[in-house]
Amino acid sequence: MPNEAKTGIGHDEAMLAGCVSLFEKVPRLRLESASGHAPDERGVYGLYWRNELVYVGKAVGTTRLRRRLREHAKKIGGRQGISVADMEYRALSLRDDWMVVAAESALIEKYKPEWNGSGFGSHVPGKGRPGIRPVRWDERFPHKVPRGG
Repeated sequence: MPNEAKTGIGHDEAMLAGCVSLFEKVPRLRLESASGHAPDERGVYGLYWRNELVYVGKAVGTTRLRRRLREHAKKIGGRQGISVADMEYRALSLRDDWMVVAAESALIEKYKPEWNGSGFGSHVPGKGRPGIRPVRWDERFPHKVPRGG
């Protein structure tokens, strides 16, 4: 294609760069308020801790951004050494699952968030099975000890 030869960028790369640019324009909001404000749609999201993008995730299929962010807020709220009050999020709604997956990949590639690959995501395969080592995120932010326990 003539444009690819001139610019060195293909349509796929341009589309993903556009997703990253759109994502960066979405305002950041407090994670505490996600259950009331996050879109009830599929898309990609970023979690910020102490003003740093630490996790990029997605909501695809029947899962919605509001639900994923609520799950993360609950997980963070039950941990030591971190507070939901210190967290913000940014969410970008996207219509098609293939675009959500591609956008998540582009954002992870660009930002290389610390918590991606750490086991933070709430759907960790094998979690709770005998012989499965705790993941790095669980070691850094252990579960809160129940009162009276």
